[in-house]
Amino acid sequence: MTAGVALLLVLAGLSEAAGRVLPVVAGRSGASRAGAVGLLLTGTVVDGAVFALWPVLASAIVGAPLSWTPSLLAPLLLSAVLAFPLLGPALHGLLLLGVGAGLTGALAASAEIGWWAAAGCVAVAGIGLAAAVDGIRRVVVRLHRRRMPAVVA
Repeated sequence: MTAGVALLLVLAGLSEAAGRVLPVVAGRSGASRAGAVGLLLTGTVVDGAVFALWPVLASAIVGAPLSWTPSLLAPLLLSAVLAFPLLGPALHGLLLLGVGAGLTGALAASAEIGWWAAAGCVAVAGIGLAAAVDGIRRVVVRLHRRRMPAVVA
């Protein structure tokens, strides 16, 4: 992985995390800056890792090499704008579909398989990663709620 690709993965992870964390922090009046920064950094690492693993998992399903290139990865940077819930989750989904289509084309060429077979592998990898991250987020939220003291009014 080149330094440029690693930087794009970190920026894409940061933008995705900002789209998920900032609306939550904005809704909490008692959120500290340190807590918000911690959530943002944690989200950056998690989302960057998920983005990095997407082509790896898709290529493992097929058994052909595939990795991110700057041209395949650059559209993920748009998620900084499109991930915000009020600005359009549908647009964010379309963006991820577009990035997945780019991965599909690269995987189909690399593995010398049909486009639809490659699309299935990319979709299975993406859905599997999304489900794993969603499960982790739900566990973290449950653990966080248990640690928060009750508010006495």
